[in-house]
Amino acid sequence: MSLTDKLQIPTANAGGSFAAPVPPPADSAADALRDAQAQHAVLAEQLDAVNELLAKPLNEILADRERFKESAAAWDAFGAMWMLSQRAMKRVALDLAAQFGVSEDEVVARALVHANEVLNGDGVDLGGLIAEAQLAHIARHKPLLRKQFR
Repeated sequence: MSLTDKLQIPTANAGGSFAAPVPPPADSAADALRDAQAQHAVLAEQLDAVNELLAKPLNEILADRERFKESAAAWDAFGAMWMLSQRAMKRVALDLAAQFGVSEDEVVARALVHANEVLNGDGVDLGGLIAEAQLAHIARHKPLLRKQFR
């Protein structure tokens, strides 16, 4: 590349002034090299992770998978039990409310008030065998729960 390839001679505007020269485009070969190096680094990390996994004996890999499946199944069962208990408690609350002439909307409004008291309160709970663990779990998820109980 000669010097004349890099020289830019601006043309004069109608008033005799010159516009600032536009910088030449970035060297695409250098950009491509940087992109390739970044992609290489990402792929190298992924390859290291795969090699680390494959370096384990097969029985360890399968044991990890089995532990994961057992844990996922336990959480799934817990979720089903929780949903069942919530629906049952809601039904009990609505049945009792109907006996006293309280509407479903009022029951739901009261439930939201109590949920907000637990969520935003000073740790007051309703007792029970696992209240402390429940409050700790609620505390870990407060940002998400606050979005839902507005």
